[in-house]
Amino acid sequence: MSLDWECKSDRLLLIGTADGGIKAWNVDAKRVVCDLSTTEAFPSVLDLKCSLVEPIFVSAAASKGNGSSYNDNLGFASLTVWNMKTWKAVTVLPLGKDPPAITSLCFNHNGKILAASATDGMIHMFDMAAGLQITGWPAHDSAISSLLFGPDETSIFSLGSDGKIFEWSLQNQGQVLWSRNCSRFCDAESSKLCRHEMALNANGRRLLVTSGSVRVPIY
Repeated sequence: MSLDWECKSDRLLLIGTADGGIKAWNVDAKRVVCDLSTTEAFPSVLDLKCSLVEPIFVSAAASKGNGSSYNDNLGFASLTVWNMKTWKAVTVLPLGKDPPAITSLCFNHNGKILAASATDGMIHMFDMAAGLQITGWPAHDSAISSLLFGPDETSIFSLGSDGKIFEWSLQNQGQVLWSRNCSRFCDAESSKLCRHEMALNANGRRLLVTSGSVRVPIY
């Protein structure tokens, strides 16, 4: 369900599964070198992100929901911080009572801030040193599929399951700097099956969005 590279060595690929597994695959040894498990209550590992600075990663796991589509089948969220030297859970980030599932995670450049998006359309920002949420705001009327810090980190991009893309100012919270609607690519049918994602190029001037069509949008 999720993948991320361990940034410093580029030798470890973290893999999150639908049965609560988090595996570390060593590309040199061509084998799994560590096999972790989330709690049984949160079996779906929806996203994994490694810090660019510290030897830690964060997992976003979700309990089972009652719906048939991708987002409706997600229940409550659990955000866990893991130490990559001991391969043990360090802490659980606070989200309040019965929090909606977290779908996407993103660290800033120095690993001090973690952004997380949820199925209720909220964006949450965490101070990693304190292990606390520092701010958050309602960003979409739908579930958020993907989240990315902008190239200069004065903004953050969010992609809703309805295909709407917003670039939010981090200096004036709640201010939309740029927006597009790619709903003809992220149609309702494809969003039922998978979570669409975004990627920025190196200088942050081009944004690519995954698609349920044979074409993909680049902005």
